[in-house]
Amino acid sequence: MSAADWITTPVDAGLLRGALDFERTARGVLPHRLPAWARKQFPDQNLAMMEAQPSGVRLAFRTRATAVELDVLPTKTAYQGGPARPDGVYDLIVDGRLAGRTSVPGGNLHTIDMATWSATTTPGTSGTARFAELPAGVVKDIEIWLPQTEITEVIALRTDAPVEAAPDLGRRVWLHHGSSISHGSTAESPTGTWPAVAAGRCGVELVNMGFGGNALLDPFVARAMRDTPADLISIKIGINLVNTDLMRLRAFGPAVHGFLDTIREGHPTTPLLVVSPVLCPVQEDTPGPLAPDFEGGKLSFRATGDPSDPGRLTLGIIRDELSRITTARAADDPNLHYLDGRSLYGEADFAELPLPDALHPDPAGLRRIGERFAELAFGTGGPFAEA
Repeated sequence: MSAADWITTPVDAGLLRGALDFERTARGVLPHRLPAWARKQFPDQNLAMMEAQPSGVRLAFRTRATAVELDVLPTKTAYQGGPARPDGVYDLIVDGRLAGRTSVPGGNLHTIDMATWSATTTPGTSGTARFAELPAGVVKDIEIWLPQTEITEVIALRTDAPVEAAPDLGRRVWLHHGSSISHGSTAESPTGTWPAVAAGRCGVELVNMGFGGNALLDPFVARAMRDTPADLISIKIGINLVNTDLMRLRAFGPAVHGFLDTIREGHPTTPLLVVSPVLCPVQEDTPGPLAPDFEGGKLSFRATGDPSDPGRLTLGIIRDELSRITTARAADDPNLHYLDGRSLYGEADFAELPLPDALHPDPAGLRRIGERFAELAFGTGGPFAEA
């Protein structure tokens, strides 16, 4: 195909789904999952990296094209002393079905020292995600899901037929906030994160505010959720508070109340589901912080806190507190609900699908969590069930 056969379409907010903001760059656009005002309040660069990794972000358009190219500059993450990570995946969805999958090699490399959390970035070159041999002669609704673990600067979208923004299908918007398990740090592809699995099964539009290592009840996250249009909201709280050893029991309850109060300022009657942590044996009864271990060239984690230290948070304590808080609030807020995370991934699941690094489920485990969430939250009698 010659250059004259391609049509280049500018990427703007009309083509992006799942992003709260996007930044104009010298090359193109950089999707963000937190707004610009919130990004000024970040305490460190780790959250800046996580919110710019476009988990749940996709380009959505309608076209007769049989070939699609997306020029991008990825920024990939490596951990010093750890094994190399595979290239991120771009998923092509055509009329609701997975129709292609590819990766873009190269790009920038962001290397993190987990002992000090210092990082260096080595510049790299851009590349192209290509999809060809799409059905000819028919109009298609296309989504390109961006890699959930690579910052992705979108430079150009090219097709061999004109493109228009995908129509609004009237689907409910589901806004979710959580940790790396929600972010999908171990998912095989962007549509393999558990929120994407649940959203696909239940026909809702996903806005994924899962930030690896950063589900920490930050007030600016609550304000961003307050200001984001949504028909359904869920927040998964706990694991990062324990593994960072961020706060004690005295601070936890008021922080949860404040987070929920802020969301309710913008969504007073929206179904709101609070989800406690899934099973994680190393932190069920042992406080954090977590320490990484690269023994044998494989990353795993261990909890280092003292269980006898009063006020320290464990997953068990957090589940008890979340249950108590949501039960008390639900007396005046009938649209507030609670889900024990162990109903998504519990002891039987751990026996069948153990956590490879002692912290994160593998791709099969994430898929199971998504399927269970679809059943428990969106199924008959669930808080997100359609009337």
